[in-house]
Amino acid sequence: MDAVWQEMYDAAKAVLNARKVSDYVTCGEVAAAIRSRSGRIYTGICVDTCSTLGICAERSAIFAMLTAGEQEIDKVFAILPDGSSGAPCGACRELMVQLMPQTYQDIEIMMNTETGKTITLGEITPEWWIP
Repeated sequence: MDAVWQEMYDAAKAVLNARKVSDYVTCGEVAAAIRSRSGRIYTGICVDTCSTLGICAERSAIFAMLTAGEQEIDKVFAILPDGSSGAPCGACRELMVQLMPQTYQDIEIMMNTETGKTITLGEITPEWWIP
């Protein structure tokens, strides 16, 4: 991994902290780091609930970025419970497309930290419903 991906890995790893919050909520099993186009890194964790009120780590990090006043994503990195990385779910992809309908295809995603394999959101989401 190059220095940028390593910094994102370190940021996500720092907030990865699986825990039970209550009988109905767990969190921190997945952590994510989003790098904005400005180069700033935002982190988030997943929150799982017994209903549909939970959120993925990637969207949590995106919301932190939006809260800070930014909206353009450059790179996405998620650490899964087994320590691997992978692609965002459909809901996370949808949010990224809606945030950046003209340029979402360029968002880079870390797929495998061991091999350094990355893909773009455009490769895994080639044509979306937004014209």
